Amino acid sequence: MKFSLYRWIPLAALIVANASCDRAENADESTAANDESEAPSNRIDIPATVRSNLAITFAKVERRNLADTIRVPGSFELKPLAKREYRLMLPAQVRFEVDQFTAVQPGTVLYRFQAPQWLELQSRIDLAVAGYEQATLKYAALETRLETLAKANFKSADLKVEAATLEAELARQKAELNAALTTAANILNTYGDPKAKALTPDDLLAPVDLDGRSVSRYQSMTWIEVKATEPGVVESLAVTDGSFVDETTLVLTTVDPDQIRFRALGLQSDLLKFDGAPSARIAPHQGNGSDLNDSVAAKLTLGLDADPTQRTITLFADPEEQRSWARPGVSAFLEVSTASTGGVVLAIPRSAVVKDGITHVFFKRDPMDPNKAIRIEADLGVDDGRWIEVKSDLGPNDEVVLDGVYELKLASSQSGSSQKGGHFHADGSFHGEED
Repeated sequence: MKFSLYRWIPLAALIVANASCDRAENADESTAANDESEAPSNRIDIPATVRSNLAITFAKVERRNLADTIRVPGSFELKPLAKREYRLMLPAQVRFEVDQFTAVQPGTVLYRFQAPQWLELQSRIDLAVAGYEQATLKYAALETRLETLAKANFKSADLKVEAATLEAELARQKAELNAALTTAANILNTYGDPKAKALTPDDLLAPVDLDGRSVSRYQSMTWIEVKATEPGVVESLAVTDGSFVDETTLVLTTVDPDQIRFRALGLQSDLLKFDGAPSARIAPHQGNGSDLNDSVAAKLTLGLDADPTQRTITLFADPEEQRSWARPGVSAFLEVSTASTGGVVLAIPRSAVVKDGITHVFFKRDPMDPNKAIRIEADLGVDDGRWIEVKSDLGPNDEVVLDGVYELKLASSQSGSSQKGGHFHADGSFHGEED
């Protein structure tokens, strides 16, 4: 028995060794198969449902002549002369004829006011008119009497003295009337249409119809109309409708929204570039379906002041055209070109390129399969802030991912290293190839 047992020990050891080798060979083959199935891929599945859920959009590659551009953020503001204030010269009650945000043109009635001093001025004119008419009648009667006595060869020194006195009184009454009428005309012209003919004292005495009776023009003006002197939009009503306000009180403010400029802060290190810039443009923020090519030419002016602490200088740009997005308070970018590509190059939107670690990447739609996106490490060139030159891995008929590029970047990255390939589920979640 002992002899037989010892004969089988080497055989068992051989069988075990062969089995171990077989398992090792199978493990190696399985590992090789897995490695082959997990071959690196830079493609990500983006079927229609995923594109819809992630709101993925595409932009076509364009041929463009680009220029290196300094982009400075800033915002629009009203020019100093864009705002107009309307105040009262007299204490008065106010009645508005416009509301906030009403568009006005020169001559539009903004509000009416009734002032006690104006009523007193009307009474003063009434008395002056009556006094002048009475003095005129007396002087005319005395002249008639003097002419009659002269024809009868009768001379009266007393009548001539009286005539001289009446003549002086007539001149005084006329001067007082003209002074009152001139004051009234000045008040009305101050608040009237600047493009209309100015009122004269004689215009105020012209007869007009009032409730079926003829009166002088000044008598018909119980309420004085205040008219706009500049085009614009009513910004604010400073007092309550129907309220009584004091002299010099602000009543209404208008602004001209077309009189805007762009203000930005540039670095003092770029001062020479700003000073010698051949052109400048103002571009809105990208997104929400805005046109990537939308911008407006502007005249650049360097401000008079600079900040020595922040090392900045104020920049002003006057847009040459109006845009719907150019409104006071709206932020945008001032673009100042410095260097050009010198020719046409292939370019994609700057927002289609994202930074992944220290690498810039973009995602090209697979020309062979529109339901896949190819992750490409970008070989970039000239950048104008909105479009950027791509020097390789891109053709003139290609498309790149625009909206949704950040989601694809996150999906293709894992702990700072590139995750080569994977797919999205319909709910927008991403799984790598090993899932």
